[in-house]
Amino acid sequence: MAAADAVRAGRLRRALDSDLFYSFRRSPLTVVAAVVVLVIGLAALLAPWIAPTDPFDPSSLDLMDGKTPPLKPNEFTGHTFLLGTDDQGRDVFSAILYGARISLLVGFASVVVSMAIGIALGLLAGYRGGWVDSVIMRVADVQLTFPDLLVALMIFGIARGALPIAAQEYMAIPVLILSIGIAKWPQYARTVRGVTMVERGKDYVQAARVVGLPAGKIMRRHILPNVLGPVLVIATLGLSLAIITEATLSFLGVGVPPTSPSLGTLLRIGQEYIASGEWWILFFPAIALVAIALSVNLLGDWLRDALNPRLR
Repeated sequence: MAAADAVRAGRLRRALDSDLFYSFRRSPLTVVAAVVVLVIGLAALLAPWIAPTDPFDPSSLDLMDGKTPPLKPNEFTGHTFLLGTDDQGRDVFSAILYGARISLLVGFASVVVSMAIGIALGLLAGYRGGWVDSVIMRVADVQLTFPDLLVALMIFGIARGALPIAAQEYMAIPVLILSIGIAKWPQYARTVRGVTMVERGKDYVQAARVVGLPAGKIMRRHILPNVLGPVLVIATLGLSLAIITEATLSFLGVGVPPTSPSLGTLLRIGQEYIASGEWWILFFPAIALVAIALSVNLLGDWLRDALNPRLR
């Protein structure tokens, strides 16, 4: 037990002494971005315990609370809300917490799908070469000629149309995750292919071939660890793009169902009332979305620079 504790303490000490952590703590902007992401992530995760109300439970709503300004008592019920309410009487603060859960879930899950597809096809294309490489890269090139949003919208529409009507609502989030994930795999595949083509000619890969290791095991054990650094940078930067893509699709009304609205859905609801003076219905969800996307982007920029040996 003591030996295990000593090993863990040693690993922690090495992590704190690493160049990566030194670069992190020397960048105040990165620290602030990490704190913002951590706070929003924890708040979204703990939304059922933090949120004053469940904004998507019809039994907890009171239409008389509708369009209540922030921190001002409602003229009919006398209730006060931190960030006000929307037209249905939903607490905007609670709606943001629950909406952020959906946005972060879709963002993280779609990045995982993109990474899985892109890494697998990139390794295969870079290691095999020949016609396998040509086919995979030409498919990626064709897809890259279209905007990611258009590809995701097309895949979402096809998948929703193939589902039975009864299953469309509760399958909306998985279909949305799959659509965004498929739309963004070429960036990962091209990066992994380039690194794999460099690594496959090195001595350690040649030695693994000589001893008779299967190609799949060589790619998994020897090449994959060397491509994870660039992929991690792309994934961090791609997370904010995935969240924004989800928000855009939901804003257009083709994302998550109204019963489980994300930040994009809240923006779509809020923009209908911006001209009538209920600015808070749009403003606060927009601020939350900008804070998430900007903070994740800042972390991605820092990680890209921190892992670049030329900038050390």
